Amino acid sequence: MDGELPRRQDLGLVFDELDYQMACQAYLWALPLVSYAQWKTQHYDVFGATSSDLVHYVSYRDRLGLITANATTPYILNFFDLSETGPLVIELPPGPTAGGMSDFWQREFAVMGEMGPDAGRGGRHVVVPPGQDPPEVGDGWYVQRATGMNIMFGFRTLDPDPQRAQALVDAVRIYPYDQRENPAPTRVVSPEGRAWSGDQPRGLDYWVRLHGIYQDEVVDERDRFFLAMLKRLGIERGKPFEPDERLTRILTRATRAGELMAQANTFAKQFPGSRYWPDRTWDLAIVLDNPAQRGEGYDELLERASWFYEAVSFSEAMKSTTPGAGQAYLGAYTDANGAWLDGGQNYTLHVPADPPAKLFWSATVYDAWTRCLIDNEQQRGDRGSRDADLVRNDDGSVDVWFGPTAPEGKESNWVPTIPGRHWFSYFRLYGPLESYFDRSWKLGDIVPV
Repeated sequence: MDGELPRRQDLGLVFDELDYQMACQAYLWALPLVSYAQWKTQHYDVFGATSSDLVHYVSYRDRLGLITANATTPYILNFFDLSETGPLVIELPPGPTAGGMSDFWQREFAVMGEMGPDAGRGGRHVVVPPGQDPPEVGDGWYVQRATGMNIMFGFRTLDPDPQRAQALVDAVRIYPYDQRENPAPTRVVSPEGRAWSGDQPRGLDYWVRLHGIYQDEVVDERDRFFLAMLKRLGIERGKPFEPDERLTRILTRATRAGELMAQANTFAKQFPGSRYWPDRTWDLAIVLDNPAQRGEGYDELLERASWFYEAVSFSEAMKSTTPGAGQAYLGAYTDANGAWLDGGQNYTLHVPADPPAKLFWSATVYDAWTRCLIDNEQQRGDRGSRDADLVRNDDGSVDVWFGPTAPEGKESNWVPTIPGRHWFSYFRLYGPLESYFDRSWKLGDIVPV
């Protein structure tokens, strides 16, 4: 210091620290946006999808790049840039489907299928880009106003018959509105077991992806100060991203530090009310209040960073408050003693009798580094009530086992883990019932054996 001021020769260090701190905060702010931007590149560059196609994730191998995917439910989705397509038409066939659309901040802006305006009767949805007037459409059309220029459309079939379910997938049509008279065919593309990664890239690639997506994305009023930070970090609309050696060093370092902050914010949640039972280590995985990401008097910056570091997508149904409807997600990031879950250690989880799920429950293992399904030799990442070979105790309870080797006689209740890698678990309840909401049913902790 030079008295009360920094020394002139140290001003460069002060500005380095300023840029570093802004980059760390910008990293946390941009997590949902960069996640979808990265996932979109995999669809288009790895799978060969176009803006008229859908990608269908069916096998366990297909899902290995998808952050905290359900191990058994098929996913059908794609990403679209409305600045390229203009108003976009999505035709859903009549039948049991559930779907929706969100922007790249992962805010849901439309519900489709049985829970949407068509109520399962099918129909044509025209998605209007921000700032544009909708086209004049007739009966059987539904106008959806996008909240961002880049969007995701996804849905799943609810028909238990595989052939009827596939027929519903094949009947979906996607095309630009101005091509409605002669639309290109909609293909259903498969990952076909190819290696891919949907988690946020590390190092300078994180900022490359952020720069790319903001070239045509709308700027929300609440984000203008963050855009000022990005400008100082070399990310501006209409200008190339060409960081010099100094900025490259700062951004690379900030990405590492930002991810450490994201890991702590996600795997050691400090949000009021996130611990579901006070004497258990299970947290509410989703700490966001609503899909708009708006709290009382503030926007949920850290809540959003927590969920979208460990997962993708959020809708009202994923945090149900209605018995028998939607889903509930609980996350365990440590064992009963508060230690990180270790892939070289054996553990057990006691699921008491009568789990409060109208449809089914599952306990799933994810790799802590990728946040994706564990890539074990057996390609098995979960155990749950839909597994026909699941062994139940005489009182109806279930013991699930985790570890690198199966306990003798417990193979059907075992999820293999990988030595040298940490993991965490989701316990999902589909159609959670009253004893979940009043907390009278209590899940056991993951206990070292």
